[in-house]
Amino acid sequence: MGQDYYAILGLTRSVIDADIKKAYRKLALKYHPDKNHELGAPEKFKHIAEAYDVLSDPRKKAVYDQFGEEGLKNGVPEGSGESGAWTDGYTFHGDANKVFREFFGGDNPFNEFFDGLDGDLSMGFGGLAGRGRKKQDPCIERDLTLSLEEIFHGCTKKMKISRRVMNEDGHTSSIRDKILTITVKKGWREGTRITFPKEGDQGPNNIPADIVFIVRDKMHPRFQSEENNLVFTAKVLLGKALTGCSVAVPTLDGRLLNIPINDIIRPGYEKVVPGEGMPISKNPTSKGNLIIRFDIEFPRQLTPEKKTLIKEALLS
Repeated sequence: MGQDYYAILGLTRSVIDADIKKAYRKLALKYHPDKNHELGAPEKFKHIAEAYDVLSDPRKKAVYDQFGEEGLKNGVPEGSGESGAWTDGYTFHGDANKVFREFFGGDNPFNEFFDGLDGDLSMGFGGLAGRGRKKQDPCIERDLTLSLEEIFHGCTKKMKISRRVMNEDGHTSSIRDKILTITVKKGWREGTRITFPKEGDQGPNNIPADIVFIVRDKMHPRFQSEENNLVFTAKVLLGKALTGCSVAVPTLDGRLLNIPINDIIRPGYEKVVPGEGMPISKNPTSKGNLIIRFDIEFPRQLTPEKKTLIKEALLS
């Protein structure tokens, strides 16, 4: 037989959310291992935390009420069940102190709560003398992958999120979708962070997390970005590397640059074309540079006659 979460908290199935909070508050303070040194108190404290973790969450509670602990932990069919899809099974994370901290607020609320406390452990929903504080959930980070063209020109991205939202009754919640709009500015660098405050899951005892999108560069077929510069690698034959050539570079805005190379292209040589890189985000009318690097293609073989000509040209 599975655990009876209601019995663990001393409740009946007709309870409301406020009753669940009150019961957890009383029992968590009573059986906290720092206060209660009786044998079995730590295990009791953990069971209390798991029971609250389930019953305080409307989705988990609904599954538990209908299917019991087995259905909650093994998963149940979604919707009508005809699609063959099952919900993910629930597993308690095992950290009873984490539940305690999140409920009361602060990293170490326990010492404060027990100062001068004895006898009856019941109290109002605000905690002792209003010390129960909501704590904001850790921020949620997501990648925002952008092409160089999107960063070069700027664009608008629509990001769909699903989050838990409290219903008007203040006790239950539901999952709703929301569209977050990101206006991508010209020249944003990889690592730029865009924050949407408090757009995470809502709950009765938490401050919703901030959602943070972090810009990541999408691999480009022609260019690499280095800060505000664009790097283009040109393949040239050894003969042209020694005698001069012209490099054609298709730009991100549809132009074709023909860059003459009059210097000898030696290992490590770079050609810098000013103002043909990425826009600078703080001043989009200015741009970084285009840096042309070279991949010199050597001949795979030479005839004796060509070897002689090269020796005469290079060694004379």
